[in-house]
Amino acid sequence: MERVLVTGIEPFDGDAINPSWQVAQALAGERIAGAQISVLELPCVLGVANERLIAAVEQLRPQVVICLGLAGGRAEISLECVAINLIDARIPDNAGKQPIDVPVVAGGPVGYFSTLPLKAALQRLRRQGIPAAVSYTAGTYNCNHLFYGLRHHIASRQLAIKGGFVHIPYSHELAANHPGKPSMALATMIDAVRSIVHCALTVEEDVLLSDGALH
Repeated sequence: MERVLVTGIEPFDGDAINPSWQVAQALAGERIAGAQISVLELPCVLGVANERLIAAVEQLRPQVVICLGLAGGRAEISLECVAINLIDARIPDNAGKQPIDVPVVAGGPVGYFSTLPLKAALQRLRRQGIPAAVSYTAGTYNCNHLFYGLRHHIASRQLAIKGGFVHIPYSHELAANHPGKPSMALATMIDAVRSIVHCALTVEEDVLLSDGALH
């Protein structure tokens, strides 16, 4: 049986919840396109989070890995295109560490592209009426660190795994503590990730769809 690993991240920066983990939890045990969904909550601790992610990949041997993270302030589902080999932490992680201008992997490539069918997923999400876009920056904190670590592990081991990262906005519940920030219903975000998983499992060649950035 095919397996998909969907990860979320624990709360950080003073928040009591992290909707990335709430979305992942909602998918636990589901079957999508014949594949079993496994989920994992990762810590907001640089280094440790990647170790746990890679250990889970080695144990489960999934065909697809989709890491979820929170991008507070964004208004749409962000399908991350590229991870860079840089940590520049604006705030300390949950262990109190705040590395600045250090690589995710010493000596690793400058960056990696997602191997998820991003444009096909984007097309499907928009047809469902879910706000979404391809993003060309996953930041320089824990989310980018996980994205890069995942892709480096897949590439260096030459694993037949589709892998990438998806940022989600604040949920309505969390946005209540961040006045003026955009939010999205948790149920909508769960539906979005289901669609992304389905595309990852069923689309072999991504579609050509213009969604590039001018600036």
